[in-house]
Amino acid sequence: MGPPAGGGDPEAPAPAAERPPAPGPGSGPAAALSPAAGKVPQASAMKRSDPHHHHQRHRDGGEALVSHDGTVTEAPRTVKKIQFADQKQEFNKRPTKIGRRSLSRSISQSSTDSYSSAASYTDSSDDETSPRDKQQKNSKGSSDFCVKNIKQAEFGRREIEIAEQEMPALMALRKRAQGEKPLAGAKIVGCTHITAQTAVLMETLGALGAQCRWAACNIYSTLNEVAAALAESGFPVFAWKGESEDDFWWCIDRCVNVEGWQPNMILDDGGDLTHWIYKKYPNMFKKIKGIVEESVTGVHRLYQLSKAGKLCVPAMNVNDSVTKQKFDNLYCCRESILDGLKRTTDMMFGGKQVVVCGYGEVGKGCCAALKAMGSIVYVTEIDPICALQACMDGFRLVKLNEVIRQVDIVITCTGNKNVVTREHLDRMKNSCIVCNMGHSNTEIDVASLRTPELTWERVRSQVDHVIWPDGKRIVLLAEGRLLNLSCSTVPTFVLSITATTQALALIELYNAPEGRYKQDVYLLPKKMDEYVASLHLPTFDAHLTELTDEQAKYLGLNKNGPFKPNYYRCLGLPRNQGHLGSDEFPELELIFASPTTYAYMSSEK
Repeated sequence: MGPPAGGGDPEAPAPAAERPPAPGPGSGPAAALSPAAGKVPQASAMKRSDPHHHHQRHRDGGEALVSHDGTVTEAPRTVKKIQFADQKQEFNKRPTKIGRRSLSRSISQSSTDSYSSAASYTDSSDDETSPRDKQQKNSKGSSDFCVKNIKQAEFGRREIEIAEQEMPALMALRKRAQGEKPLAGAKIVGCTHITAQTAVLMETLGALGAQCRWAACNIYSTLNEVAAALAESGFPVFAWKGESEDDFWWCIDRCVNVEGWQPNMILDDGGDLTHWIYKKYPNMFKKIKGIVEESVTGVHRLYQLSKAGKLCVPAMNVNDSVTKQKFDNLYCCRESILDGLKRTTDMMFGGKQVVVCGYGEVGKGCCAALKAMGSIVYVTEIDPICALQACMDGFRLVKLNEVIRQVDIVITCTGNKNVVTREHLDRMKNSCIVCNMGHSNTEIDVASLRTPELTWERVRSQVDHVIWPDGKRIVLLAEGRLLNLSCSTVPTFVLSITATTQALALIELYNAPEGRYKQDVYLLPKKMDEYVASLHLPTFDAHLTELTDEQAKYLGLNKNGPFKPNYYRCLGLPRNQGHLGSDEFPELELIFASPTTYAYMSSEK
């Protein structure tokens, strides 16, 4: 199935030797700043030499000089030699063995570590203790969860309330379907990014009747305060920011392997959860009705299983729906790529040379944003159609080897493996920034950098300097994992579109009569894409034009849609088409399959 996106293979964790060595005593901020600090003259001596002034404490804590005429001026501050010993030890601390890992206190309190307003309220007094070693209970006495700090629940709840304001479709679905409980009896196990937006989705699924257990699909993307709020609300959540690879798989196992609870639906992002169940608990699939997958990586794994005849339940490919491709992948990444780079590097984009590997929807969004900021953008691509689009959009199509020595930023967004190899990394210019916008952490060969001759320096949370023997360094973000969700945030409104698509896909698979879907991968009907889009239009006070009967007959369409054929995917069919639905169920071309969902969607007309 390929290496899991969130960490390494559960059976083969990275050896200790692959962990980056701590920098030597001559490196770090102390070495750089101390000599300069030692040469500064003592300001106190300067003040004592003037007999015409006497001292008084300045109101901001410094000292002031008061002349005989009453004029007050601030004295030169006493500059002491800056000691960074403790900070150096904290920032350079790197795990030396596989196992439980938590971020150091200084890193967790960094302004760049957290990307929510609740960051300032985070209690980090016990940051060194792994959540797995804590005994925590929520206000109802439940301990069926594992989060960083349950005391952060109040602040996480505020984050969720903010997200609800930007997720109109989920809130509308919750209001309309809450009475009928279309997911009553559903036991959903999920593995996605645990953010405020995911929390709104989970609480919507709960309002529709489902029981949920959740883990994170990325070791860096969890918002600790949101995980705490979900645990306080009674959701079994097992996730925290900065998990080790061992923690990652332990959390997934705690979601799945629980006495007296058997999942019957899977919501996955990246395929790690599905992979784990197939590997450890294959008998569970006897009761699972379906899988909903939203990432390129996870969908690719499902098609691999299907091709090998090992996919034993129906699966919905949400990733290739228009609502995911065009909105989440394109518009979301167009905004969040700049956010992630700014927060981690404080860089200026104007005039920088950037190479974006891959010109799918994610690549298109990244290129558009960087071009608008004045960057010089190159594109690498394997698909001649996407390559031609890049050329028509004004980007220079190159091979990575052609520009690797001159670019300032390298961004991968292909969903592939070994896109940026050690050879590329060796040839990069000094201070080149390397990051990944694809789901999987396999695109950049980070493992090849964990060698004795290279020195790793932790600059700030999710930012590492990897230093070559000759002094050249690259800036690696999030250790090659997903930049925007690891280092910043993504726009809530865009996630509302994807989350609503996921919710409807779960409703469909759960309520579908036996035999409607075979053991294969299905694309979602176009009617559902259009319905999700229509739920978001009121936000813009937008008004759709309706076809007349004559116009609808002329075009051969139903007045209420779908307005595009089911194979339409904005820019053509996905690489793996799967079943389109209409081949075996013609009615899907006209209306979403299950009677329950039909009621919600037809009520709009």
